[in-house]
Formats: sequence, C-alpha cells, structure tokens
Amino acid sequence: MNKNAEHTEQLISLYGGSTPVRSRWTYRASEPFTVTAAFQTDRDRWVEWIFARDLLVAGLIGPTGEGDVRLSPEHTEGRASIILEIESPEGHAILEMEYEAVERFLTATAKIVPIGAESDFFDVDALIEEITNV
Repeated sequence: MNKNAEHTEQLISLYGGSTPVRSRWTYRASEPFTVTAAFQTDRDRWVEWIFARDLLVAGLIGPTGEGDVRLSPEHTEGRASIILEIESPEGHAILEMEYEAVERFLTATAKIVPIGAESDFFDVDALIEEITNV
C-alpha cells in the first residue's frame, strides 16, 4: 500500500438550495480515518473542514453527526442528495451535494483504504514521532 496515495475530487454543492459552491474533497492513505472538504468562499479563499470518513459513509444511510458537522440523505422530486450542515463560531452553512457524487468519492477512497480497515493503515509510530518532535 502506498502511504502517499491520495484522491481529490471537485464537487459542486448548492448553498441555500440554489447558489453553487465549489468544493474540493481529499482523502489520503496517510490519514486513513479522515476526509478533508475545502469550500471556496465568495472572497475566493478556501475554508477547510476535516472530519471522519465514517461520518460521510453513515450520512449516505441516515442522519448522522453531532456538533460542527452533520449529514443527512434527502430524496426530493425523484432526486437523491446529501445535506451537509457545518457550523463554526464564524458561521453556519447548509449545503446540498449530489448523492451519486458523494458515493463516487467514497468508492474511490475505498480503493485506497478499504472502509473498516483504516486501523491497518494507520501509522502510530509516525504519529508518536510527530507529537514528540513538536
């Protein structure tokens, strides 16, 4: 397994049901438990959110998440989507993502590190070294 394996995909989300938001989703084998979602703001800067890949997987099935990141599948007018709600002291956003796009992203991540096998790819020694060298 290549620890440097990475998958990045651009997804278009909808904010407020109609405003498109460009997002960049990244998964790295070196950080097998997490995904990074970066959203382009109207000021042409990117805001990053890092959360558990398991949360994204669970969000395909039903409402999930506590705190700053919450996900829920939604089926309206024959269209499936994932609602992503993110919250911070700076603000709150509810984004709608195409269900199939999220599914494709997760399928690509599972080819790098199978879902449920993250601990087999987690380098505890590297983490300890990083923490002790701070």
